[in-house]
Amino acid sequence: MYSKFFKKQKMMRTVLIASAPLVVYAIYVFGWRVLALLLCNMIVASLVEYISEKKLYKKNQITEAALVTATLFTLTLPPSLPFWMSAVGVAFAIFFGKEVFGGFGKNVFNPAIVGRGFLLLNFPAQMTHFNVPANGDKLINGLAGFTKWITPSLDTIGGATPMLHLRNTGQLVGHTNLFFGNISGSIGEISTFLIILGGAYMIYKKVASWEMIVASFIGFFATSYILIALGFGQSVYLPIDGVLMGGFVFGSFFMVTDPISAPKQIQAKWFYGILIGSLVVVIRSFTSFVGGMMFAILIAEVITPIIDYVFQQRNKKKRLAAKGA
Repeated sequence: MYSKFFKKQKMMRTVLIASAPLVVYAIYVFGWRVLALLLCNMIVASLVEYISEKKLYKKNQITEAALVTATLFTLTLPPSLPFWMSAVGVAFAIFFGKEVFGGFGKNVFNPAIVGRGFLLLNFPAQMTHFNVPANGDKLINGLAGFTKWITPSLDTIGGATPMLHLRNTGQLVGHTNLFFGNISGSIGEISTFLIILGGAYMIYKKVASWEMIVASFIGFFATSYILIALGFGQSVYLPIDGVLMGGFVFGSFFMVTDPISAPKQIQAKWFYGILIGSLVVVIRSFTSFVGGMMFAILIAEVITPIIDYVFQQRNKKKRLAAKGA
């Protein structure tokens, strides 16, 4: 029955497995509404893709990539986002982020980021409304969110996320809390530890490119230190703080490595990753957008075909020169 409607894709299943611990932990921190939001997005994503593929391309199967898009999209959302907004966002992600380009394998942008960007620009208040973590200051605190539908909303924007809290109050949340994830924030971006575990699994399964991940960290650290050295220390976060806050780590492991929208040439992958890491620092430091990862990836994806082409031609000339020698 499943095979009748869904096209099995081993690579996509690997991403789903890698992201599963993030979903479970988010339920523990924020409550069962997280799972309901995920299931809602999966259903909407599957329906939109099925209808689009059938009507536009005369195909009768849904790719498992639609489930991945729905999952990654959900992990970037605040836990209390209204269901209808989330449904509109994931529908926009599937149709305008993938189907209009020709379907699976032809999209220029990461669909999950397209959907999140659409929601952030149209519903900024709801997209920056966060919830209190059920585990408080402890990593393990009883059943926490497993006994709740959704945890209470935060009263003030100053405590919404560690990054906003630092920008508005000048106070930094402890590194241990930031690393393990007993903090408020988007559903799947709170635990750096679990993100790294999931990313390591994808690298082990050869689904994620370690070059782009490492390159994004290099770009982030290098740009941070350069700007600090140039006297912009008041605007730039210390690299270790900046890495642990916001969606940088999640984006580096789960978004930057998108096999469709990312470059294919090895040198291009390094350039792409460094560019994204650098852009994140610049956007965070000099614009009103606190996170920056989403826009950095979208900007880099615009020029990905050019980056790939340049290095492809360069490698071709080297091979021809080697043969001539």
